[in-house]
Amino acid sequence: MLDLLDRLPAGSRVLDLGARSGSFHTSRTDLLIVRLDLEIAPARGTGCYGSADAARLPFRSTAFDLIVSNHSLEHFAALEDTRCEVGRVARPGGVLYLAVPDAGTLTDRIYRWMARGGGHINAFHSAGEVAALVERLTGLPHRATRVLYSSLSFLNRRNFIARPPRKIALFAFGSERFLAVLMWLLRLSGGALSRYGWSLYFGEAPVRGELEPWINVCVRCGSGHAEAFLRKTGVLGRGRSYRCPECGGWNLLTRQDR
Repeated sequence: MLDLLDRLPAGSRVLDLGARSGSFHTSRTDLLIVRLDLEIAPARGTGCYGSADAARLPFRSTAFDLIVSNHSLEHFAALEDTRCEVGRVARPGGVLYLAVPDAGTLTDRIYRWMARGGGHINAFHSAGEVAALVERLTGLPHRATRVLYSSLSFLNRRNFIARPPRKIALFAFGSERFLAVLMWLLRLSGGALSRYGWSLYFGEAPVRGELEPWINVCVRCGSGHAEAFLRKTGVLGRGRSYRCPECGGWNLLTRQDR
């Protein structure tokens, strides 16, 4: 997603759909970024914030060069209307990025159990299902897919604003180091237990095919990084530990060639 933002020319318009306080961060100040949700979060990042229904977007047609739906598609009640609206406000030659959970994964089941459903209205079971749905309703061609891995960052006590549920005691009360060790063990299983979902690219995205997954995902901010990138940036500590380049969260490295 950040690569897509970096490639945009100055003056491009970006829609962050289902943004809450902002589903991505960028240092670019030459982009017009509109963050949209049903309710405006009290804590906000950069960009212009607005409140509206995703099924009735208050924008003219072909208004945006890039549309980001980052872990929000599963929350939309009027799913088909929302996808049609996305297709309407995307400009010809524009790009759509979306990320969704796989409803059959351990992570999604933990999330729904902890949060009493967590607002996950739509259940997706394959990347092909999501790609076909979005292509049909937006008219944007599917270009690439990446398998996403989990970090259980929603259990990290650093990320709780309200009082966490009592069930958090089963996860060492959201201890960051406990989650890092747990995720490392789950990844050792071959990856199946640590998968989360998929990110998909549509429109004129500058990527094609099946993209390499990033299995090292930060237990604090949820950012995924390739092992080669982590080694290049010099964030690796003693043994298998590293500090996330985005937020400084403590993690355990899993070799990418496993």
